[in-house]
Amino acid sequence: MSVNPDRPPEISPEELAEQVALYAPFTQAVRELVDATIRTTVDADTVRAAQAEVEAITARLREQQIEGSIGAHFGHGRARQPWGNTVVGVRNPVAPPVQAVREGDREGEVRAAVVLGAAYEGPPGLVHGGVSALLLDQMLGNAAAAARKPGMTAYLNTSYQRPTPLGPLRLEAWVERSEGPKTWARGRIIGPEGTTVEAEGLFVLPRWARDLLAQRSATDAPPSMFGEQG
Repeated sequence: MSVNPDRPPEISPEELAEQVALYAPFTQAVRELVDATIRTTVDADTVRAAQAEVEAITARLREQQIEGSIGAHFGHGRARQPWGNTVVGVRNPVAPPVQAVREGDREGEVRAAVVLGAAYEGPPGLVHGGVSALLLDQMLGNAAAAARKPGMTAYLNTSYQRPTPLGPLRLEAWVERSEGPKTWARGRIIGPEGTTVEAEGLFVLPRWARDLLAQRSATDAPPSMFGEQG
């Protein structure tokens, strides 16, 4: 798989804050719509009327669109906010979203709290196993980036200890070791009764990205394409 290393145009922190303030509530409203769509028991006429309204809104939003990947916005040379990421994207209603923060004593350790609703269900009442892997892939990548050892996923091994219930969950990830462009990380999902899923992964910084980072100041943060949140 090829990845375009070109970065989007930089914007000021003020412009970024304005866009987050605009789009974050809008995206949350769409998340609520998805959840309501899954759970609704209204009558057929109401469903048809709602469908017409949704189709009309969609047509309005289609009047002006970004072509291709929405990517991330940058400010002052730093990746500040991933827009389209399926786990943390501010403008992606598929994202829960996960907001990882630096916390803990282990290298690159990050933690997050998330609530997974009906849109993430696999077996009845439980989180889909693929969603668990998706969340842990992001968290391990965040940990690697937080340790300033970013990379792209080379492998991810998941171990399902017990079913993961829908609802509030905690996520943790940290770096175990690194060797040149390779970083090994571990993480887990924690439910009300303890750990439900564990994961270990290898993240490798590709050569083009190594060349890109070599050109940047040592004080700059790693690009968001490797999992860091702004």
